[in-house]
This record gives sequence, structure tokens and C-alpha cells, in this order.
Amino acid sequence: MEIQGKRVLVVGSGKSGIGAARLLGNLGAYPVLFDSNDKQNEEEIRQKVGEIQSLMILLGSVPEEIKREIALVVISPGVPVDAPMLEEYKAMEIPIWGEIELAYAYAKGSVVAITGTNGKTTTTTLVGQIMEAYYPSVYVVGNIGNPYTEIAQETKDGTVTVAEISSFQLETIHTFRPAVSAILNITPDHLNRHHTMECYVKTKEAITRYQTGEDTCVLNYEDLYTRDFGDRCPAKVIFFSSKRELETGVYLEGEEICMAEELTGKGRKVQRLMNIHDMNLVGMCNVENVMAAIAICHAMHVPMDIILKTIHAFKAVEHRIEFVATKNGVDYYNDSKGTNPDAAIQGIRAMDRPTVLIGGGYDKQNEYDEWIEAFDGKVKALVLIGQTREKIAACAKAHGVPNILLADTFEEAFALCEKWAEPGDAVLLSPACASWGMFPNYEVRGKMFKELVKKIGV
Repeated sequence: MEIQGKRVLVVGSGKSGIGAARLLGNLGAYPVLFDSNDKQNEEEIRQKVGEIQSLMILLGSVPEEIKREIALVVISPGVPVDAPMLEEYKAMEIPIWGEIELAYAYAKGSVVAITGTNGKTTTTTLVGQIMEAYYPSVYVVGNIGNPYTEIAQETKDGTVTVAEISSFQLETIHTFRPAVSAILNITPDHLNRHHTMECYVKTKEAITRYQTGEDTCVLNYEDLYTRDFGDRCPAKVIFFSSKRELETGVYLEGEEICMAEELTGKGRKVQRLMNIHDMNLVGMCNVENVMAAIAICHAMHVPMDIILKTIHAFKAVEHRIEFVATKNGVDYYNDSKGTNPDAAIQGIRAMDRPTVLIGGGYDKQNEYDEWIEAFDGKVKALVLIGQTREKIAACAKAHGVPNILLADTFEEAFALCEKWAEPGDAVLLSPACASWGMFPNYEVRGKMFKELVKKIGV
């Protein structure tokens, strides 16, 4: 789409909106940066965007005369595609893109795109580091916190862009075609946005919508949704499995990660790649993330010795089953990124001792039975906070969980953990809920947890 000289409405003034407005201005468009919150500071927004002379900022509402001039709408991931204001633009047959689509349209090089309910950030970060060890020009972008639009103009024909892609971002793609995509898993999440599981699954599968047989998609064989999708996927499929040997793909055999390939005219080749205890990550979820990363990077023609060397040196991503410190004989783990029950299941499964667990937060209309069943007798005390604390408490009580404690503040919850934890125990922040309501994001929640750990005994 030719956008030079066109007026483009950018909805949302967060990181994605700022990046989109800046890219549009640099491409010769006339960006209109809109935020429905009329309490925002216009001058602060303008300073974030930078020297874009054509920029217009609107707060609260968009005047009718401006609406009539709009040629394209670019929305931030946090803006629902069924928002009333967008319905009006759809009726006017004005294209609606996301920030990912905008960046892709004007970027160069190859794209690796990773989605899934859980494990996206760890896998994307690991794949990014592996790519950086081999390719001269690599960027890691997307839902990981770095807008794709910020680096689109810096990409070259040989650039590899590794993108963490959320379901929200997949709602607004129109040409986005990764050379290699991955769907790590699909479990219930964000149903307050997608409304039904069927819609959520289809949105995740959309990462392959514009791929062809020349491209590759990495899928989890042990996830029923992604296994089923393997038969319908338009790209070449590589499976990974943590539970069985695969005829072709990456799989776990005992404690060894193996890879099986069909070599033209040479039959099946199996390589034993590494022992899972030779990496710095804990939990079966991270074994799966590593297997996915191996499959992705192999599909991108990275030599196996470089892949394995990078994996051996890789440290846990901040806020994802992150070891913080041992204080008074108690190990503290920060899994603030466990923002849904399935992610939190991986957190508690990674614990190998009695655990005092902090859970609860914003209600995304999830159910908590499977998470609580995964406690498997390890949780000696469950400390609950936030909007969901009563809902989770009732569920935990029904499952016979002992010592269910409610706290009004995060500090109070942490103090209860200190009281209940004994030498040899673990304290785990793995809330199974989003942070909103008490914190602006899971990072702030995790950082507070780590600060409170540091203060023990001080």
C-alpha cells in the first residue's frame, strides 16, 4: 500500500503506537496519533515520537473532518478489533493493520515468528541469541517489548528478524509471512478478548496464513491443538515432542534431546544432541522451549554446533521461573510471567520441594482446577492476592489444598510467605493471573518480588 502523503490514524500511544507513528512519519505519511484517554500529556507523547513534522496528536476523540481523510488505521495490540470506533472505519472500508503488519510491509530480510500461549519470550530470546551467534544482522522484536516498527527501516536483505507474536497481534495481519513460524502450545487464555476457545485457536494458527510449502512451521506434537493443525498447516511442519520418539523432528529420549531427519536417498538420520541437565534452565516447559528453538534454528540453516553452544550458555529469562536468591535456607523463584493457569502449571512443576506459592491477580475469566491439581502435594501454603483471590480460594478449597491465605497487598503476601517457609522450602511467585489492578505489568510485579527478597535480613 502506498502511504506517502496519506493520512494514517494510529490508535494507542504506548510503545507500539509511538513506533508506528515514527515509522509512518519517516515514510512520508501524515500520522495521526490518537489516544482515547484525554488526560494524556500531548507534549510528552510528541517528545517520545521525536522530530516528525507531519505528526498530529489527538486525545479523547477524532473530529469528523479528520475521519474523512483517513486512508489507513494502525492499531496497537491492546486495542480490540471489535472496538466500536473500529467498526466505523470498517464500514468506511478503510484498511485496519496492526503494528506488526505495518513494520513487515516496509522491512527487509527474513522473519522468524514465534507464538503460543506459553514459552514465547524464553524461546524468542533463545532463538535471537542463536541467530546473533551466526547471522551478522539480527533483531529481536514484537511482544517481547521491542516494537517491530522501531527497527523496520534498519533491516537489510540479509537481516533475520526474530519476532514474538501474540494472539492480539495476529488479529491484524494481511501479508505477514515468516520464513519460519512456531506455535509452541495453545491453552485457554485471553478469552475475555477472543470470547471463545475456537476463535483463540484460529487466531494462533493465523501465524501461518500466508506461508507456503517453501516455508517452515514448528509445532508441539504433545499439544492436541497444534498436533491437529499439522495436517492443515500450509507450511512444511517440524514437530517437537517431550513424550515420544518422532519419525522426524526433535524429541526427548530419557534425558537426551534428539533430532531425526529424513535424508534424500540416505534414509533416516538420528542425532543425539544434548543432555537436558547441560543447560541452565529448569522445568519440562523449558526443555520444550529448547527443542522448539533447535527446530527453528535448524530450519534457518544455523550449524548445530552454534545452536548447542548458545543453549549451554543461555540463562533463564527474567520473570520466568527465575531463581532470585537463597535466604535463610529458602530458595526464592520469580515466575511473574506465569500470567495464566497453564504457564503457572509449568512453574509449580519445576519445583522439587515444599513450596509456598503466591497466586492471584486480574481476572481473565480463566478456570484454575488444572493448575491446582498440578500442585501435587508440593504447595504447603497458598497465598492469594488481587481480584481473583476469592475465586481461586474456593477452587483450592474444593481440591483440598491446605493453608489458603488471603492478603490485601503484595507486601502482606510476601510477609506471609516468609512466615510459612522453612529451610529447604521454596517460595514461588507464579500467579496464574495478569498483574493489572495491582501492577501496570508483570515486570513491575516481578521486580517488587525481587526487591522484597533482597531486603530479607537487611
